[in-house]
Amino acid sequence: MRESVSRRIMPTNDDNIAIASELKQLPNGDLYTGTFLGKVPHGNGQYLWSDGCMYKGEWQKGKASGKGKFSWPSGATYEGDFKEGRMDGYGTFIGADGDTYRGWWAKDMKHGFGEKLYANGDLYVGSWKWNLQEGEGRYVWGGNGNEYIGEWKKGVMCGKGVMIWGNGKRYEGDWDNGVIKGNGVFSWPDGRTCISSTSSGGGGGSWGESNLSKQNFGSGNGGGGGNGGGGILRRSSVTMNMRERNVNLPRICIWESDGEAGDITCDIVDNREAFVPRNEDDDDDGDDEESESSEGGDENGDFQKISEVVETKKPGQVITKGHKNYDLVLSLQLGIRYSTQKHASVTRELRNLDFDPNEKFWTRFPPEGSKFTPPHQVLDFKWKDYCPMVFKKLRELFGIDPAEYMLAICGNDALRELSSPGKSGSNFYLTQDDRFIIKTLKKSEVKVLIRMLQSYYRHVGQYRSSLVTKFFGLHCVKMVGCQKTRFVVMGNMFYSRRVIHKRFDLKGSSYGRTTDKPGGEADETTTFKDLDLNFVFQLRQSWFKELIRQIDIDCQFLEAENIMDYSLLIGVHFCNYSTNGEMNLSPSGKADAQDYCLCDAESPDKGQMMEEWKLPVSSAANVPARAVHTTGSGSESTSTQGGCALLCLGIIDILQDYDISKRLEHAYKSLQVDPTSISAVDPKLYSKRFRDFISRIFKVDDG
Repeated sequence: MRESVSRRIMPTNDDNIAIASELKQLPNGDLYTGTFLGKVPHGNGQYLWSDGCMYKGEWQKGKASGKGKFSWPSGATYEGDFKEGRMDGYGTFIGADGDTYRGWWAKDMKHGFGEKLYANGDLYVGSWKWNLQEGEGRYVWGGNGNEYIGEWKKGVMCGKGVMIWGNGKRYEGDWDNGVIKGNGVFSWPDGRTCISSTSSGGGGGSWGESNLSKQNFGSGNGGGGGNGGGGILRRSSVTMNMRERNVNLPRICIWESDGEAGDITCDIVDNREAFVPRNEDDDDDGDDEESESSEGGDENGDFQKISEVVETKKPGQVITKGHKNYDLVLSLQLGIRYSTQKHASVTRELRNLDFDPNEKFWTRFPPEGSKFTPPHQVLDFKWKDYCPMVFKKLRELFGIDPAEYMLAICGNDALRELSSPGKSGSNFYLTQDDRFIIKTLKKSEVKVLIRMLQSYYRHVGQYRSSLVTKFFGLHCVKMVGCQKTRFVVMGNMFYSRRVIHKRFDLKGSSYGRTTDKPGGEADETTTFKDLDLNFVFQLRQSWFKELIRQIDIDCQFLEAENIMDYSLLIGVHFCNYSTNGEMNLSPSGKADAQDYCLCDAESPDKGQMMEEWKLPVSSAANVPARAVHTTGSGSESTSTQGGCALLCLGIIDILQDYDISKRLEHAYKSLQVDPTSISAVDPKLYSKRFRDFISRIFKVDDG
């Protein structure tokens, strides 16, 4: 519907006439009551056009500027900020059909963060650019609970995103022009996952709806009027086909000047967004033959590659409503989304001021929302960012995509709380995709990280293969009536498409360094310690030299920063692992040659295997090795079996300096046990002992 009426207010150039309030009827039948500056509205006033349009609010020299409300005869209204006769700033538009948009505007168009509630119950919350969804956003279908969370471009899903069906099934991966295209993961509510990829060429590069149907992702309650396979869902208020998506988008433009000062035009155009993700049942072409072949299970269809379908056991407790830390986690998700979006467009180089310990910013998040923060359903809280520009640069350095970062932490999926593996008392939260870990910190640990931040930034920038923990953000939440909670976002070094069969936390000390779980209770999620280690890892000479070199460099850095009590975390994936939890061995007690060749530098499969293992957000190196099983205290002479393995390595817990508490701990424990066997020792001694221990568990493979 289009309503367009031209109106004229004759201005004056005499700005010296005092403001006066009066009622004035214009020759064209329009009526204005309010204050004037000369002969033009200025200050506060109400303007009624003869066709029924009305504006009430603030004026500046004949133009609506400031706070005001405009209403159309159709019943549509806009209330909010105006600038020089245009909707510009924060405001709420309610359409005649019941659609409601609440958010930011620029030059009469939705621009910035905003929320649109459609009359049919659909909801979009996210970024807009000139009336189109662009950037990060969430769309929820009101009729069935299906939703998409991720990136948008020109009003359609494009980039990284997650589609979640109402029945719990989901797709997470790449999108292009509103359809699935690229790499992604399908998952089922029972935990099964299907990692798949599509080609980037031609029509065969998209995953058609028939293939989605073959994977049985039907929601049983399609996004539109149909009940379809739930592949890519259509917005229920839109009936056009995907090919017809390039239609006019909603544009609300009021008071456009026609070039003569004071002449204004009220013009509204309100069409639906071209947001048309499609149901397979909505395809009007009726490609029955293709559908039949897909149902027949043709493995040469659009599913070009299915890497793995595995049952996965996810550690930790999912944080849902009723959990004691539910509000805290929601607060940190809101804060991280705010922080990431706020600094996303800043492209300048780092300055020394960015590393300043006082470079921290508090932002208040009231439940009703504010000019800069969205409304939410948790308690009023304050949010603090530490050195935000530095951590933005670190995320860029580590190859973290901002959209993926926000989607993993702040998307629709709940975080999982892990039981603390150590004695620090910290809480650990893991994202559902396993990519990031959020750890609560003590105030002293925050001080250590900020103190060493500049040298840390130089170190990881200079040594890209560094094994030290990768930090992505440092924040603080202060909820009303609660203490401050400080936390850091880190990469999860065990994020992998392969299963970690065994994990070790190794310090090089012996006192108290055993797991507290009996052998029968230990599983793949159990972290073992120094005295539990029953392997020696043999590496090709080139891998061995590089690993030892990098550990030496990292230890020198930590020693210079007065850091101690850190650990080498090792995750072991056995290439020839059987379903009963043991390595498959040849009759001689060694891995078969065909298994071990995966670790051979000459193997043609090695490059592909290692590329799959490469983890851009991990703190780990990715090292092929032979895992030699030992009995006794690490002596190879007593080895009984061995096999090909892939090692995931990283140095963790690097925020403990040798402060007074550690000195006292060292003095106290030294009275009871051998001083060299305890963890709390001088950083120089700790570094030497740590490296000596590493040299005993890693050896050159001479075979």
